[in-house]
Amino acid sequence: MERKIEEDTAPHEEGGDDNPLWTLKQSRSEDGDDGVTLGCHASRTSSKNQKVPTASLACRESVTGLGISRHASGGEAEVVEPEREDQTISSLSSSFSSIVHPNLSSSSSSSCGSVLSLTPPLPPSVELSAVLTDTRLTLDVYQEGAAALPLLWGSVPERLRDLQYLRLGSEDKSGLDAALDVLPHLTGLRSLAIRGHCLCDSQGDPLPGLLTTLPDSVSTLSHLKHLDLSFNQLTCVPPCLLRLPALSELLLCHNHISALPPDLGRLSSLTYLSLMGNKLLSVPPSVGQLKALQMLDVSHNVLQQLPDEIGSLGELVKLEVSHNKLKQLPESMGSLVSLEELVIYSNELRVIPNCLNKLPLLKMYVRDNPLGKPPTPPPLPLVLDHTQTKVPKLHLKPNQQSFFVSSAGCHVFLPGGAELMFPPGCLMTTAKFRWAEKRPDRKWVWLEEHDILLSRPLELRPHRVGFLKPVEVCVPYHRAKRREVVLRTFDGQSWSTLPTELRRGSEEHSCHPGGRPARLACSSVNHFSWFMAVSRPVRDTCSVTPAGALLVSSSDPGIKLHFPPDSTAQTRAITLQVLQVSELEVQALCGDPQARVSPLLCLSQTPTLHFLQPVRVQIPLPPGVTGHTADLSLLHLLHGDPTAQTWTDITSQVSLYVTHLYAVFYITHFSWYWLWYTTRRCVSGVVRKVYQRLKQFKVQFLVLQRKMDPAQVLLQCLPANKIDGRVQSLSEQYDGPQPSDLCDLLEGEQFFAGFERGLDIVTDRPDCVEGRLCFVFYSSLKNVKEVYVCPTQGQKGLVRGQVSFYRGDIPSNLPEEVARKRKGPDSQWLATLPLRLPALNSENSFNMEELQYPPLNLGDPESGYLTEANLLSISLQIGQDWHVIGINLGMSYEELERIQYKYR
Repeated sequence: MERKIEEDTAPHEEGGDDNPLWTLKQSRSEDGDDGVTLGCHASRTSSKNQKVPTASLACRESVTGLGISRHASGGEAEVVEPEREDQTISSLSSSFSSIVHPNLSSSSSSSCGSVLSLTPPLPPSVELSAVLTDTRLTLDVYQEGAAALPLLWGSVPERLRDLQYLRLGSEDKSGLDAALDVLPHLTGLRSLAIRGHCLCDSQGDPLPGLLTTLPDSVSTLSHLKHLDLSFNQLTCVPPCLLRLPALSELLLCHNHISALPPDLGRLSSLTYLSLMGNKLLSVPPSVGQLKALQMLDVSHNVLQQLPDEIGSLGELVKLEVSHNKLKQLPESMGSLVSLEELVIYSNELRVIPNCLNKLPLLKMYVRDNPLGKPPTPPPLPLVLDHTQTKVPKLHLKPNQQSFFVSSAGCHVFLPGGAELMFPPGCLMTTAKFRWAEKRPDRKWVWLEEHDILLSRPLELRPHRVGFLKPVEVCVPYHRAKRREVVLRTFDGQSWSTLPTELRRGSEEHSCHPGGRPARLACSSVNHFSWFMAVSRPVRDTCSVTPAGALLVSSSDPGIKLHFPPDSTAQTRAITLQVLQVSELEVQALCGDPQARVSPLLCLSQTPTLHFLQPVRVQIPLPPGVTGHTADLSLLHLLHGDPTAQTWTDITSQVSLYVTHLYAVFYITHFSWYWLWYTTRRCVSGVVRKVYQRLKQFKVQFLVLQRKMDPAQVLLQCLPANKIDGRVQSLSEQYDGPQPSDLCDLLEGEQFFAGFERGLDIVTDRPDCVEGRLCFVFYSSLKNVKEVYVCPTQGQKGLVRGQVSFYRGDIPSNLPEEVARKRKGPDSQWLATLPLRLPALNSENSFNMEELQYPPLNLGDPESGYLTEANLLSISLQIGQDWHVIGINLGMSYEELERIQYKYR
């Protein structure tokens, strides 16, 4: 029979006290009759109508009088609403002042006729029949109820000699000690519960049990089969328990037990053992002697391994070892032929033993394990230099393009938010370094499919010079929602991804005064080069060996890849990326209001060989689609080729079946896979067009003139969702036409801005190609440039010009339908915005309706006029307004452009 592995349907996790649900379990009484036991997440109503949690998951109490029954045919337990009169504890018409009234009769044959008062310690309205039946005594539902046991033994011992079921609370130490002295006399006991967390305090918190051990005289209870000591203060297993020959069910949950006795195997009749929620470090080998054991629960401990002897438990049906620190499972578990349920989630398992695949009845729960992932290397020992523990700090200004670092190390803060951490001892002698923030150039900025550039490339020089210790490079980046941020470096030939840690920068180095520190992508490097931050869909990786593996997406746990044993002959590196897609966008693009899509799976592997066995892929059904209501003829599985940018409908070529929430299919090679639910025909063509359009960004263009100087023009391209905020922030200093209509651009696509109809750029620029200003669009960067314009030769007076935006070289993966929709005389045209340049007056300045700011008086012949040097010094304090200062002091546009380019 095929082995089943589930992660998202793990059994109810035991161990909490907050769950108000009843947990029903089946138990078998001594007479062989099937009964029903009640789990510990429950609450019972006392005579005062207060809720009292019973609070133990593993509790297997037999319940009577609560209306619990089960179907004879299916063996399933059900809860039937009890009759109200069965739940009501009758109260006496009058209270009794003494503990026992000798004149009142109490019959041992019928509890209904008893009028024995238990006041104190129990409430005055409680009579004996409320807590004692022929064979059952329940004292854990009343405050200090355990103190009533010695009182009853002293007054009506004949009623207690035939007692078989006893429940005591352990929150009252003095009453509990007195009750323990009575236990050896109750030789007919079959079930005993001495538990904490049965009652709550005034704040509603459960009262802890105070039991620390059991007296040796408990070993005289030779008929005891069920013992529950949960939620107490036990630090070890009481030795007297090992001398109970008939004990079959033992519950020691939520104590402080750190070790089990080496002779645990003496409990040869044990069928149920629960040690959940303790401090166990190991399980003794003698556990293999518990030949009758059917259920073992050691979850929520600190186990690091299981003994090989556990494979000797031939009758074991369920093994619960979740929430431990297990790194591997013993191969001997392949001998557990009766094992039906293995709960191993929340451990440190990287491999599932192949022997478990051969168990025909086994169902495993394996979530929250690093299955298939390579071992994490141990952290390097931290070597502290006690001679100098404080690293000096260096804050650079924008005009400081170089700095020095000595062998003592240095924490360097670069303008814009970047940080460099040179640890002490990374250099032999003092060295000089240079930095520069580059404009992202498409010819050497490399992005993978679905990548987004988050920072301008940072160049650190000298290149390829090694450090004695790794130096931490931190690059600021813009926020990326639901995506993974990584740092990439360029080695002169290609880009590679570095192990990246994300954190906030130093409080003292905020990008804006009073603002939050910058987000930093940090990595340790051994030499300097180019660095940039990139966001990409979350990438999950694992190594698949011939033993098989399971890979679960961290962004969507419903997406799983199951690699069966012998699916590969060599170890492979597997990569899974999940791209979430907007349902509304898909419906608008394909014209089908009923269209639904699942997340897009991008699968890759190294080496790129077909698998020897089909790989099982589970993916959630599209939103709103369920396996019971969907028309399966409208469900299509698409295979994408990332190189050719094509999509193929492979629904009829794969083994595809649907559950209530998931679609499951089997593949032998990796690529892109996308599940669609649509009424459209020719699905492959529709998907290809939709995918290409989804990769594009809706953008708008801005053309604004500075109010103080209309010749200074700002051009910017931004995603449509950012345009309003940007216009508002620029409105005080700039004015111009409304933003352009929506256009489509790809991440990293090149475009140009051309000044037309009597306008030209004042000076030649390195980013000016054939009279057009060159841009590269990156959705998370500003994509902004400022230039000075002038009338073309022969133009006088007012110039009513325009700025048009055009595509550059068409990317090879640009959709054909986009190219067909271009307008204008140029086939590459995107948008056009008007730009008006006022006429010049006799003083060679613009005629402007609004008042000009008066020129600044920065000196006289005695103190010195403005020079290039002091203009640069002023520019560090006043920002972009240094252009206006230079113009008002008589400097030409060409001179200002030369200065800006020289000191860019």
